[in-house]
Amino acid sequence: MTDQDREDVVEHVTTAYAEGRLDKAEFDERLHRAMTARTHGDLAPIMRDLYPAGMPRTAPAPPSAVPAWHPVPLTAGDRLGAAAAHVLPFFGLSFVGPLIMLLTGGRTSPYIRRHAVEALNFHLTVLGASVALPLTVVGIVLLPLIWIAAFVLGIVAGAMALGDSAFRYPLTVRLVK
Repeated sequence: MTDQDREDVVEHVTTAYAEGRLDKAEFDERLHRAMTARTHGDLAPIMRDLYPAGMPRTAPAPPSAVPAWHPVPLTAGDRLGAAAAHVLPFFGLSFVGPLIMLLTGGRTSPYIRRHAVEALNFHLTVLGASVALPLTVVGIVLLPLIWIAAFVLGIVAGAMALGDSAFRYPLTVRLVK
């Protein structure tokens, strides 16, 4: 099963919700089940009652020009806030910078929230590694490399946020959802 299979089911569930065939709770439940499905057998029950026998399963309307992960047009403030969540830690704010952006801009902008959560999780992971790694000889050698990689990845993520793109940090423990 591929991510595209999951996305197809999510599109059908979203269409059914938009048409009023699902309430909010049922919509949320089906989306969760679709995104956590591991086999085609897990996806089948999600779709079964959406289309009665004899009703054709047509594809939903083609997506708009706006990327699917943020449904509303972004403002310059959204992009700047999301980029700030990635680069504020390099001005001595550690994980506090993304946390501030999450608690302020993340309340009004899903785009800022998504980037702030990703940055917060990454910088918490770097903080944990910075505390745990010096306990080993290899960790002492790796720590400067991790800090350099964190700096470079933060700059790349900030640029991606300014460019209206999603970014996922590698090797990150995602504690905050």
